[in-house]
Amino acid sequence: MILLKSKDEVKKMKKAGIIVAKTLKHLKSRVKPGITTRQLDIEAENFIKEYKATAAFKGYHGYPGNICASINEEVVHGIPSDRALLDGDILSIDFGVKLDGYFGDSAITIGVGKISSESQRLMDVTRDALYKGIEQARKGNYLSDISHAVQTYAEKARFSIVRDFVGHGIGVDLHEEPQIPNFGKPGNGVKLQAGMVLAIEPMVNAGTWKVEVLADGWTAVTRDNALSAHFEHTICITNNKAEILTALN
Repeated sequence: MILLKSKDEVKKMKKAGIIVAKTLKHLKSRVKPGITTRQLDIEAENFIKEYKATAAFKGYHGYPGNICASINEEVVHGIPSDRALLDGDILSIDFGVKLDGYFGDSAITIGVGKISSESQRLMDVTRDALYKGIEQARKGNYLSDISHAVQTYAEKARFSIVRDFVGHGIGVDLHEEPQIPNFGKPGNGVKLQAGMVLAIEPMVNAGTWKVEVLADGWTAVTRDNALSAHFEHTICITNNKAEILTALN
């Protein structure tokens, strides 16, 4: 069952979303060669204390970190560690908070130092694919219209879409119905209604779309060790264009 959110609920979710956005902006400013993902995890934990928010991921099904920090060929769910970032790496940070009973969730991919033009293109295409999906997230469209827009844009740029992980509804739970694949034919699935709140999150690979999960039980990597990028926003369907709840402007 897909739960429609009231205006008051959306306001609460936007407060959570703004904290997520501010945290990611802060972490982005700290990313440089030599810093470890554990240091970034501590930064995130300390940053949200002043907002009295709770990190959404820590303890979720036993996940040990505040952030997901995925480097290069790591697609998603990378566990923060003492691994130092190197010049030329790309780092995907997925982060969420819970505030006043409601969740916000977002992700960005960041270049570390000087990155290659192809790494930059992968990041740009993934970010733009997210916005192509958001453009289709409007009342009267179908859920798969979002999926199709993301896939079409990424594959036109000669990249591949991860199929093993999907976006999701979000609200009083971090993961609610519906699931939102980043691939598929248009015109399928549920019809979108005002009040639906969705976390749309394309994961785009430079090589094959196939992934595998490492022995830690969390970190997903590309099967061919090609780079991967990840962007995400929490959005609300309205009577007009979607409202992004995890953006600062």
